[in-house]
Amino acid sequence: MLRACGVTVRESARLSVLLIDHDMSVVMRISDRVTVLDRGETIAEGTPTEIRENPWVVEAYLGTTGTEHPA
Repeated sequence: MLRACGVTVRESARLSVLLIDHDMSVVMRISDRVTVLDRGETIAEGTPTEIRENPWVVEAYLGTTGTEHPA
C-alpha cells in the first residue's frame, strides 16, 4: 500500500520522496534507490538488492566482522 501510494505521488506530482527509517524491511520494500548511513557517513548507495548484498551494510546493521569500510 505504501509503495503504491509513494509511486502515485511521485509520478503524478513529479516529486522525489525522501524516506528516513531504520526498519530495513520497509525501506527495501518501497524504495527504488537506497542510501545507507553509518554514524553520519554514507557507506552504500544503490538498489535494494545491491544494498542487501553490500558487506558494509551487513556489518553496520547486522554486526558481522571481517570487512573494512571504504575509505
